[in-house]
Amino acid sequence: MAKQPVFKGVTHICVVVRNLEEAMKLYWETYGIGPWKSYTFDPSTVSNMVIRDAPMDHAFRLAETTIGDFRWELIEPLDDRCVYAEFLREHGEGLHHVGFATDNYNEALGFVTEKGIGVLQGGTWYGHTYAYLESEGALSFIAEISGPPDFEPPIPEATYP
Repeated sequence: MAKQPVFKGVTHICVVVRNLEEAMKLYWETYGIGPWKSYTFDPSTVSNMVIRDAPMDHAFRLAETTIGDFRWELIEPLDDRCVYAEFLREHGEGLHHVGFATDNYNEALGFVTEKGIGVLQGGTWYGHTYAYLESEGALSFIAEISGPPDFEPPIPEATYP
C-alpha cells in the first residue's frame, strides 16, 4: 500500500488523430486552441521502446500546446505497431490517455508493476522516460506516467500556425 499518493497531479490529456496537420488546423481555427509544437517519436529519437512490456520499435508524431498550466496532446500513428494505430482501429479518433505527474518515475513505475500492471507502450525520448500503463480495463482510460518532472522538450520540428 502506498504511504502517499503516487500520482501528484494531471499534466495532460491526449487525443489520437488520423491526420496531425488537419487536427492542429481544426483545433486552432475552430476552437482557438494552440499554437502547436510538433515532434516525431521513432527509433532515431526514442530509446528503450516497448509495447506490452516487450522491446518493439514504433513511430508516431505528437503535437502539443499549453492551455494555462495544462498540456493538450494530439498524436498521429506512423505505423501499425504503436498502440495509437490499434486505438484508431478499435475506437476511431478520440481521447487516448491522461498523463499524471509523479515525484519519482522509477518509484511510481515500481509501485504499479508490483500490482501486476504492465506497460502498454513506452520509451525514453531525449532523456524523458514515459510509460502508458495497462489501466484501460480497470480505469476506463490509459494512464501515463513520465519523468523527470523538470524535463524541457527539445526544439520542435515544426509549429502551427
